Amino acid sequence: MTKLRIGNGYDIHRLVSDRPLILGGVQIPHELGLLGHSDADVLTHAIMDAMLGALSLGDIGHYFPPSDPQWAGADSLVLLTKVHQLIQDQGWQVGNIDSVVVAERPKLKPHIHKMRDKLATVLALQPNQIGIKATTNEKLGPEGREEGICAYAVVLLLEA
Repeated sequence: MTKLRIGNGYDIHRLVSDRPLILGGVQIPHELGLLGHSDADVLTHAIMDAMLGALSLGDIGHYFPPSDPQWAGADSLVLLTKVHQLIQDQGWQVGNIDSVVVAERPKLKPHIHKMRDKLATVLALQPNQIGIKATTNEKLGPEGREEGICAYAVVLLLEA
């Protein structure tokens, strides 16, 4: 019988001016970007936390603490590569990912295929193994007031 592990992840970052908006490794044209120690890519961060959580390995703050200057401005796809290697070193592989990005603006639908392709390349997956959905918060909460963007992810790991 194949061994399975499931993890979930969540991340939220504040929207500010003078920062690029990066989601799933893709820079998206917008007048605001996400504030964070790294590139603040909430989608990639949620996926990494889900991967780590599936194996009870903590969260990304444990591996890439915001107090460590080496991670300042880090490309989250580089961090994802490191988490992916850690998962593989533990004897696991990603089966599939499902995720949701919550943002009032900008519209993300035109960028989802590119995000999926970038993440699939980093994780050595087929694009159809990565689900990315985008939704608004119907003007409710910090996402609805355009104060921030959040992402949720669920990852299925298979024993390699």
